Amino acid sequence: MSTYRKIHGRSIQAVTTDPTESVAEGQVWYNTTSDTFKSVVSLEAFSSSASMGTGRYNFAGWAGSAPADTATCFGGMTAAPAISNLTEEFNGSGWAAGGNTNTSRRQGAGFGIQTAAVKTAGYDGSSPSNDNTSEEYNGTSWTTGNNVNPQRQGHAGAGTLTAGVIFGGSDGTLINKTEEYDGTNFSNVNTMNTARTNLSGAGSQTTSIAFGGATPPVSNATEVYDGTNWTTAGNMNTARNAMGSFGDSNSAVGTGGTTGSNSTATETWDGTSWTTSPATLATARAFYGDTGSGSSTAGIVAGGYSTATIGNTEEYNKSANVITAAAWASGENLNTGRNGAGGCGPQTAAMAYGGQQNPGTATKGETEQYDGTSWTEVNDLNTVRYTGGPSIQGTQTATIYFGGARQSPDVAGYNNTETWNGSSWSEVANLNEAREEIGGAGTSTSAVGFAGNPSTATTTAATEEWDGSSWTSVNAMPGADRAYAGSGSQTAALAWGGKGSPKASTYEYDGTNWTAGGDLITARCRQGCAGTQTAALGYGGDTPSTYPTATEGYDGTAWSTRPSMAAGRQRLTAGSGSQTAALGSGGYSTTTSSVTATEEFTGETTALNVKTLTQS
Repeated sequence: MSTYRKIHGRSIQAVTTDPTESVAEGQVWYNTTSDTFKSVVSLEAFSSSASMGTGRYNFAGWAGSAPADTATCFGGMTAAPAISNLTEEFNGSGWAAGGNTNTSRRQGAGFGIQTAAVKTAGYDGSSPSNDNTSEEYNGTSWTTGNNVNPQRQGHAGAGTLTAGVIFGGSDGTLINKTEEYDGTNFSNVNTMNTARTNLSGAGSQTTSIAFGGATPPVSNATEVYDGTNWTTAGNMNTARNAMGSFGDSNSAVGTGGTTGSNSTATETWDGTSWTTSPATLATARAFYGDTGSGSSTAGIVAGGYSTATIGNTEEYNKSANVITAAAWASGENLNTGRNGAGGCGPQTAAMAYGGQQNPGTATKGETEQYDGTSWTEVNDLNTVRYTGGPSIQGTQTATIYFGGARQSPDVAGYNNTETWNGSSWSEVANLNEAREEIGGAGTSTSAVGFAGNPSTATTTAATEEWDGSSWTSVNAMPGADRAYAGSGSQTAALAWGGKGSPKASTYEYDGTNWTAGGDLITARCRQGCAGTQTAALGYGGDTPSTYPTATEGYDGTAWSTRPSMAAGRQRLTAGSGSQTAALGSGGYSTTTSSVTATEEFTGETTALNVKTLTQS
């Protein structure tokens, strides 16, 4: 009789707590605390991710790597008949703007990786006609390459910049022609067995798979390519076109698409046959790129057309891990609604102090502390005010608040500074320049304050550093403005947004000089802010027409999208939490004056899919 040890080469381990690190699928252990046998089980599932900056369908193509931690989409349609030249890049957490393509196209094909991609052909709405151009992307900009032959749209692609392949599509009639790319030229090679358009494809130049599409009507045909010939393989269970796809001829995934109505269904390919997957899309969609990004165990789909153009992103994973998507969730309300409050601390040990009750009315001095569950009132500020500079890296036992303004009676700009010792506020040395809507970063003993309004009609670019006892004027920002969000430390600070226009500008401070960073995707001011110079989070805020719910993350170079807040508001409590565990409390909304609502942001998490073994 075989034993577990004979089969697996090791005996069953006894542990008091379940492992949290990577464990092989099917490994069994005995938990002495719960008196149960347990194992890790693989599962297939989609989880939501940050939306694209601009929702589109009929993308000109995808280019990505496996797993789906980087991807690029380009072209497509925002709404008929508008055709786009936008490029967006996915970094595993969200989408950032890339370089625009030279030509606006829809229903082309792409292949490659984020820093070495190829866009081929498509439909030119300005002519209008099918197109035969190609472009290459280096991760920053697009360069015109050699033409494909024939011109086509609705085709699929696979491979790399130096070894790619495109197949199928329509040049006015359905075509089965295949072309290989060597990094310079396209060459016609052996044709597919079934001519079709809006088909899906994935893989490399020598291990490609093509499936689905419109013949018309919709097709369930599958073919695999070995670098020389196409071979007909097992049909899909459900005929459809305009799907998302990832993998190769040995192991692939096809998802969504349309059968006449948009689908959420997913099928997996094992090299021989298709199997209906338990993983279904949350949003039925079609026309979201001819080739997907990732492998047969980790892929991404985004955008497309549902009942309208969408930008939603979903990530597919087949592993022994449960992926919980990043999201905002409701937290406990503040005791006192206010906007423009200062703040500090991590998500589960945060502070909010000062603020304004309602626009044009009472200014507040209340201080509250958050323990991750509820807010508790503690001692008030000595000088009531709002829109002062927060201490992003301060704590519940040591923080600082400087500058600000008040109403009733009006004070346009304070120079007051107060420090908190865990139980009370103390007045300390004043700023050199009084101002409101001042940005800030750092701690109670090493802070930096920047920009702001010295008076109602003026703004400043002045920067000052705090050493625990006094303020010193240092190099100014590149331009005068107010209402920047801030994060980081005195020697590695970040400022973004700004009221003028409002701005999309970002500036990085190294303790001596300010330099320009990557622009925000959505220009806005008066945002909630959290994190560091190289891992910041900005959320909510104020544009000329709306209070957006949009959230963006900064990686030290560029901003990318994150899941949105539930409610749009400006002047949230500044400076609470990190990029993966932030707090958005208070603020001013379009429906009420100052709000008490709190939202908590949690980044994506991964945990082993541990199951208890039973006899049933």
